[in-house]
Amino acid sequence: MAKRGKQKSKGKTTAVAASPVAGHGDGSVVQDAEAAVDEAAPSAEVQAPASEDAFDAASASEVPVDAAEPEPVDIADDAPLAEVSAAEPVAGKPAKRSRRTPAGPREQRAPFLVLADYEQRSLAHVAGLPEQLDAPGLWRGVAYRVGAHRLASGFDEVIEILPLPALTHVPGSQPWMLGVANIRGTLLPVVDLKQFLEGERTVLHERQRILVMRQPGGDVAITIDELYGQRSFVDAQGISADAVNEGRYEHFIDRAYRMNDQDWGVFSFERLARTPEFRQAAA
Repeated sequence: MAKRGKQKSKGKTTAVAASPVAGHGDGSVVQDAEAAVDEAAPSAEVQAPASEDAFDAASASEVPVDAAEPEPVDIADDAPLAEVSAAEPVAGKPAKRSRRTPAGPREQRAPFLVLADYEQRSLAHVAGLPEQLDAPGLWRGVAYRVGAHRLASGFDEVIEILPLPALTHVPGSQPWMLGVANIRGTLLPVVDLKQFLEGERTVLHERQRILVMRQPGGDVAITIDELYGQRSFVDAQGISADAVNEGRYEHFIDRAYRMNDQDWGVFSFERLARTPEFRQAAA
Protein backbone atom coordinates (compact mmCIF):
# COMPACT_ATOMS: atom_id res chain seq x y z
CA MET A 1 0.00 0.00 0.00
CA ALA A 2 2.82 2.35 0.80
CA LYS A 3 4.50 1.63 -2.48
CA ARG A 4 1.33 2.39 -4.39
CA GLY A 5 1.04 5.76 -2.57
CA LYS A 6 4.50 6.70 -3.54
CA GLN A 7 3.87 5.84 -7.17
CA LYS A 8 0.68 7.95 -7.27
CA SER A 9 2.40 10.94 -5.75
CA LYS A 10 5.23 10.69 -8.19
CA GLY A 11 2.80 10.38 -11.03
CA LYS A 12 1.01 13.54 -9.90
CA THR A 13 4.29 15.33 -9.67
CA THR A 14 5.22 14.32 -13.14
CA ALA A 15 1.85 15.35 -14.52
CA VAL A 16 1.95 18.72 -12.83
CA ALA A 17 5.46 19.38 -13.99
CA ALA A 18 4.78 18.30 -17.55
CA SER A 19 1.56 20.23 -18.09
CA PRO A 20 3.12 23.71 -17.82
CA VAL A 21 5.93 22.83 -20.08
CA ALA A 22 3.58 21.56 -22.75
CA GLY A 23 1.10 24.46 -22.45
CA HIS A 24 3.27 27.60 -21.79
CA GLY A 25 6.70 28.83 -22.61
CA ASP A 26 7.22 31.19 -19.68
CA GLY A 27 9.17 30.12 -16.60
CA SER A 28 6.67 31.49 -14.04
CA VAL A 29 4.30 28.68 -14.54
CA VAL A 30 7.14 26.19 -14.20
CA GLN A 31 8.29 27.79 -10.98
CA ASP A 32 4.77 27.68 -9.62
CA ALA A 33 4.54 24.04 -10.57
CA GLU A 34 7.88 23.25 -8.89
CA ALA A 35 6.70 25.01 -5.74
CA ALA A 36 3.56 22.94 -5.76
CA VAL A 37 5.63 19.81 -6.17
CA ASP A 38 7.85 20.81 -3.26
CA GLU A 39 4.80 21.29 -1.06
CA ALA A 40 3.29 17.95 -2.12
CA ALA A 41 6.48 15.88 -1.74
CA PRO A 42 6.87 16.27 2.04
CA SER A 43 3.26 15.24 2.61
CA ALA A 44 3.80 12.08 0.57
CA GLU A 45 6.94 11.23 2.49
CA VAL A 46 5.17 11.76 5.82
CA GLN A 47 2.26 9.53 4.83
CA ALA A 48 4.52 6.73 3.57
CA PRO A 49 5.45 5.37 7.00
CA ALA A 50 1.79 5.36 8.04
CA SER A 51 0.85 3.45 4.92
CA GLU A 52 3.64 0.88 5.60
CA ASP A 53 2.31 0.28 9.13
CA ALA A 54 -1.16 -0.12 7.73
CA PHE A 55 0.14 -2.66 5.22
CA ASP A 56 1.89 -4.64 7.96
CA ALA A 57 -1.28 -4.63 10.10
CA ALA A 58 -3.38 -5.73 7.15
CA SER A 59 -0.90 -8.46 6.28
CA ALA A 60 -0.95 -9.73 9.84
CA SER A 61 -4.74 -9.73 9.92
CA GLU A 62 -4.89 -11.80 6.73
CA VAL A 63 -2.81 -14.69 8.26
CA PRO A 64 -5.18 -17.55 9.20
CA VAL A 65 -5.38 -18.52 12.87
CA ASP A 66 -4.79 -22.22 12.15
CA ALA A 67 -1.49 -21.45 10.47
CA ALA A 68 -0.06 -19.98 13.66
CA GLU A 69 2.40 -22.25 15.43
CA PRO A 70 1.22 -23.57 18.82
CA GLU A 71 3.04 -22.33 21.83
CA PRO A 72 5.36 -24.96 23.39
CA VAL A 73 4.08 -26.51 26.59
CA ASP A 74 6.60 -27.20 29.31
CA ILE A 75 6.02 -30.59 30.97
CA ALA A 76 7.90 -31.50 34.10
CA ASP A 77 9.89 -34.71 34.08
CA ASP A 78 7.99 -36.07 37.06
CA ALA A 79 4.53 -35.10 35.79
CA PRO A 80 2.19 -38.11 35.62
CA LEU A 81 1.01 -39.26 32.23
CA ALA A 82 -2.60 -38.87 33.27
CA GLU A 83 -2.24 -35.08 33.58
CA VAL A 84 -0.62 -34.78 30.15
CA SER A 85 -3.30 -36.84 28.44
CA ALA A 86 -6.09 -34.94 30.19
CA ALA A 87 -5.41 -31.79 28.15
CA GLU A 88 -8.33 -30.51 26.09
CA PRO A 89 -8.29 -31.74 22.46
CA VAL A 90 -7.44 -29.26 19.71
CA ALA A 91 -10.39 -28.04 17.66
CA GLY A 92 -10.87 -30.02 14.47
CA LYS A 93 -8.83 -33.04 15.70
CA PRO A 94 -10.19 -36.24 17.28
CA ALA A 95 -9.61 -36.57 20.98
CA LYS A 96 -6.86 -39.00 21.93
CA ARG A 97 -7.43 -41.75 24.43
CA SER A 98 -5.87 -41.13 27.77
CA ARG A 99 -2.88 -43.29 28.52
CA ARG A 100 -2.81 -45.27 31.74
CA THR A 101 -0.36 -44.22 34.35
CA PRO A 102 2.27 -46.96 34.53
CA ALA A 103 2.46 -48.78 37.82
CA GLY A 104 5.52 -48.26 39.94
CA PRO A 105 8.31 -50.84 39.98
CA ARG A 106 7.60 -53.92 42.04
CA GLU A 107 9.48 -54.37 45.23
CA GLN A 108 12.35 -56.75 44.59
CA ARG A 109 13.78 -58.77 47.45
CA ALA A 110 16.85 -60.90 47.65
CA PRO A 111 16.27 -64.62 46.95
CA PHE A 112 17.46 -65.47 50.46
CA LEU A 113 14.82 -63.21 52.02
CA VAL A 114 12.10 -64.78 49.85
CA LEU A 115 13.13 -68.31 50.91
CA ALA A 116 13.29 -67.24 54.56
CA ASP A 117 9.76 -65.85 54.26
CA TYR A 118 8.52 -69.13 52.77
CA GLU A 119 10.14 -71.06 55.61
CA GLN A 120 8.46 -68.94 58.26
CA ARG A 121 5.07 -69.39 56.59
CA SER A 122 5.53 -73.14 56.31
CA LEU A 123 6.57 -73.51 59.93
CA ALA A 124 3.61 -71.40 61.03
CA HIS A 125 1.21 -74.03 59.58
CA VAL A 126 2.95 -77.11 60.99
CA ALA A 127 0.55 -79.14 63.14
CA GLY A 128 1.44 -78.98 66.80
CA LEU A 129 4.18 -76.39 66.41
CA PRO A 130 4.28 -73.92 69.32
CA GLU A 131 3.78 -70.26 68.61
CA GLN A 132 7.36 -69.43 69.56
CA LEU A 133 9.99 -71.27 67.56
CA ASP A 134 12.66 -70.49 70.15
CA ALA A 135 10.74 -72.25 72.92
CA PRO A 136 13.08 -74.14 75.28
CA GLY A 137 13.47 -77.86 74.70
CA LEU A 138 11.86 -77.93 71.25
CA TRP A 139 11.70 -81.47 69.84
CA ARG A 140 10.38 -82.51 66.43
CA GLY A 141 9.76 -85.89 64.86
CA VAL A 142 7.44 -88.16 62.84
CA ALA A 143 4.21 -89.09 64.62
CA TYR A 144 2.33 -92.35 64.02
CA ARG A 145 0.07 -94.85 65.75
CA VAL A 146 0.70 -98.51 66.58
CA GLY A 147 -2.40 -100.14 68.03
CA ALA A 148 -3.76 -97.74 70.67
CA HIS A 149 -0.41 -96.04 71.26
CA ARG A 150 0.46 -92.66 69.79
CA LEU A 151 4.17 -92.61 69.17
CA ALA A 152 6.78 -90.31 67.66
CA SER A 153 10.34 -90.93 66.47
CA GLY A 154 13.11 -88.51 65.62
CA PHE A 155 13.86 -87.45 62.07
CA ASP A 156 17.35 -88.85 62.42
CA GLU A 157 15.91 -92.36 62.97
CA VAL A 158 13.33 -92.44 60.16
CA ILE A 159 14.97 -92.77 56.77
CA GLU A 160 11.92 -93.03 54.54
CA ILE A 161 8.14 -93.44 54.56
CA LEU A 162 6.69 -95.75 51.90
CA PRO A 163 3.43 -97.47 51.05
CA LEU A 164 3.32 -101.18 51.80
CA PRO A 165 5.12 -102.94 48.90
CA ALA A 166 4.62 -106.47 47.64
CA LEU A 167 6.00 -108.98 50.16
CA THR A 168 7.71 -112.32 49.73
CA HIS A 169 7.32 -114.66 52.69
CA VAL A 170 10.50 -116.03 54.29
CA PRO A 171 10.10 -119.64 55.45
CA GLY A 172 11.25 -120.44 59.00
CA SER A 173 11.04 -116.79 60.22
CA GLN A 174 9.34 -115.35 63.28
CA PRO A 175 5.57 -114.62 63.02
CA TRP A 176 6.19 -110.87 63.26
CA MET A 177 8.53 -111.14 60.24
CA LEU A 178 6.14 -110.43 57.35
CA GLY A 179 8.69 -111.06 54.61
CA VAL A 180 11.03 -109.14 52.35
CA ALA A 181 10.31 -106.48 49.74
CA ASN A 182 12.27 -105.32 46.72
CA ILE A 183 12.76 -101.56 47.18
CA ARG A 184 14.64 -100.10 44.19
CA GLY A 185 16.68 -103.25 43.78
CA THR A 186 17.40 -103.76 47.49
CA LEU A 187 15.82 -106.50 49.61
CA LEU A 188 14.25 -104.91 52.67
CA PRO A 189 12.93 -106.97 55.65
CA VAL A 190 9.42 -105.89 56.74
CA VAL A 191 8.48 -106.35 60.41
CA ASP A 192 5.05 -106.12 62.02
CA LEU A 193 5.87 -103.83 64.97
CA LYS A 194 2.51 -104.28 66.65
CA GLN A 195 2.87 -108.05 66.66
CA PHE A 196 6.43 -107.79 67.97
CA LEU A 197 5.39 -105.53 70.88
CA GLU A 198 1.85 -106.70 71.66
CA GLY A 199 1.68 -110.16 70.08
CA GLU A 200 -1.31 -109.09 67.93
CA ARG A 201 -1.04 -109.04 64.17
CA THR A 202 -1.63 -105.80 62.27
CA VAL A 203 -4.57 -105.75 59.90
CA LEU A 204 -3.05 -104.71 56.57
CA HIS A 205 -4.99 -102.43 54.19
CA GLU A 206 -4.47 -100.55 50.95
CA ARG A 207 -3.37 -97.33 52.62
CA GLN A 208 -0.85 -99.08 54.83
CA ARG A 209 2.40 -97.22 55.44
CA ILE A 210 5.82 -98.46 56.52
CA LEU A 211 8.69 -96.60 58.17
CA VAL A 212 12.20 -97.45 57.06
CA MET A 213 14.70 -97.42 59.95
CA ARG A 214 18.44 -97.99 59.96
CA GLN A 215 20.05 -100.80 61.91
CA PRO A 216 23.54 -102.35 61.86
CA GLY A 217 23.85 -104.60 58.85
CA GLY A 218 21.07 -103.03 56.77
CA ASP A 219 17.81 -101.08 56.85
CA VAL A 220 14.54 -102.55 58.16
CA ALA A 221 10.93 -101.52 57.49
CA ILE A 222 8.25 -101.66 60.17
CA THR A 223 4.49 -101.42 59.76
CA ILE A 224 2.33 -98.78 61.47
CA ASP A 225 -1.44 -98.45 61.75
CA GLU A 226 -1.70 -94.71 60.99
CA LEU A 227 0.63 -91.88 60.00
CA TYR A 228 0.11 -88.41 61.50
CA GLY A 229 3.07 -86.64 59.98
CA GLN A 230 5.30 -84.12 61.71
CA ARG A 231 4.84 -83.18 65.35
CA SER A 232 6.69 -80.76 67.63
CA PHE A 233 6.85 -80.68 71.41
CA VAL A 234 8.48 -78.53 74.11
CA ASP A 235 9.60 -79.19 77.64
CA ALA A 236 6.48 -77.53 79.04
CA GLN A 237 4.40 -80.34 77.47
CA GLY A 238 6.52 -83.12 78.97
CA ILE A 239 4.90 -85.74 81.21
CA SER A 240 6.06 -88.92 82.91
CA ALA A 241 6.84 -91.80 80.56
CA ASP A 242 4.84 -94.12 82.82
CA ALA A 243 1.65 -92.69 81.31
CA VAL A 244 2.39 -94.37 77.97
CA ASN A 245 4.56 -97.29 79.03
CA GLU A 246 2.71 -100.54 78.80
CA GLY A 247 4.09 -104.02 78.33
CA ARG A 248 7.13 -104.10 76.13
CA TYR A 249 6.77 -100.44 75.17
CA GLU A 250 8.58 -99.40 78.34
CA HIS A 251 11.86 -100.75 76.94
CA PHE A 252 11.77 -98.29 74.05
CA ILE A 253 10.06 -95.19 75.51
CA ASP A 254 11.90 -93.01 78.00
CA ARG A 255 9.97 -89.72 77.66
CA ALA A 256 6.49 -88.57 76.73
CA TYR A 257 4.52 -85.40 75.99
CA ARG A 258 0.89 -84.31 76.35
CA MET A 259 -0.68 -82.07 73.72
CA ASN A 260 -4.39 -81.38 73.17
CA ASP A 261 -5.30 -83.96 75.86
CA GLN A 262 -3.41 -86.68 73.98
CA ASP A 263 -0.33 -88.51 75.24
CA TRP A 264 2.59 -89.14 72.90
CA GLY A 265 5.53 -91.42 73.65
CA VAL A 266 8.94 -90.96 72.00
CA PHE A 267 9.82 -94.38 70.57
CA SER A 268 13.51 -95.17 70.04
CA PHE A 269 14.23 -97.11 66.84
CA GLU A 270 17.89 -97.15 67.76
CA ARG A 271 17.13 -99.07 70.93
CA LEU A 272 14.85 -101.42 69.02
CA ALA A 273 17.61 -102.20 66.50
CA ARG A 274 19.95 -103.20 69.36
CA THR A 275 17.47 -105.60 70.90
CA PRO A 276 18.77 -109.19 70.47
CA GLU A 277 15.28 -110.63 69.98
CA PHE A 278 14.54 -108.17 67.20
CA ARG A 279 17.80 -108.97 65.48
CA GLN A 280 17.06 -112.70 65.58
CA ALA A 281 14.27 -113.06 63.00
CA ALA A 282 14.77 -116.78 62.51
CA ALA A 283 12.27 -118.97 64.34
